[in-house]
Amino acid sequence: MDPFSAEGELLTVHNAFHQGQYQAVLDFDTSSLSQSNIIPARVLKLRARIASGDAQGALSSMEKDTAGPDFLAVKAFAQYSLGDTPAAMKQIEQIVGSSSENATVQILGGIVLQLEDRTEEALSLLSKHQGNLEAITLIIQIHLQQNRTDLALKEVSAAKKWAQDNLLVNIAESWIGMRVGGESYQSAFYVFEEMAQTPSSSSSKSLISQAISELHLGRFPEAEAALNQALQNDPKDTAALANAIVLATIMGKSAEQQQYLTELQRQQSDHVLLSDLEEKRGLFDQAAGKYAAK
Repeated sequence: MDPFSAEGELLTVHNAFHQGQYQAVLDFDTSSLSQSNIIPARVLKLRARIASGDAQGALSSMEKDTAGPDFLAVKAFAQYSLGDTPAAMKQIEQIVGSSSENATVQILGGIVLQLEDRTEEALSLLSKHQGNLEAITLIIQIHLQQNRTDLALKEVSAAKKWAQDNLLVNIAESWIGMRVGGESYQSAFYVFEEMAQTPSSSSSKSLISQAISELHLGRFPEAEAALNQALQNDPKDTAALANAIVLATIMGKSAEQQQYLTELQRQQSDHVLLSDLEEKRGLFDQAAGKYAAK
């Protein structure tokens, strides 16, 4: 039985992880799990710790874990999260070469390879999955980053044939809806709003998703309320800060925009939004220079 299926004993902790409820994952009782699910549950807990910003703690806690491919992949992912890219990439390349059929290697290796702009390698690795929905949703994410909505739709349509009501499938379909636009914005909003406003599934992650869908629908005050709630939960959340910068810019709130920008620079100076803004400033200055008075 698939441990992440509706009948599987890891469904609750798996959904909690993908809803961004990382503390719930860390608190999950594994004492009664069957032996075959001990490692998958341990991996989810370690990933939740890394996602919570404690990659060093996750790395330190793994000193007694076996050297199997699951834990080697998590160790490399933790190293990458800490900025030790050369060591992480060396480890990732080694385990991808030796254990590419392992689900954890596929997922974490695929994430890191894509982050390093090695897209074809990431897709090749992820395509080895055997019905793993997280691998499928990562493939969908990559296709959306490639502006290949058609390929993303193909993946989610295939997944819906056998996992219609799965949380990951619903989230992935909502991502595509946000790209397609029109009436799909509203459909995506319903999914994210339900996650964000239901106590059993609410998290900063789901609140940010709700805020982004509100923003696309032109409901700026509602988007602002959701982002404020996310920042109340965690004032250092870089995803919330980045989206707050975008929203403040749209709403013409320059003082708040600068406040969020300063905080994002403090929390993650290499954030993709900051890098993009710097690139755009350079392009603007270059263009403006062509029209300077001589």
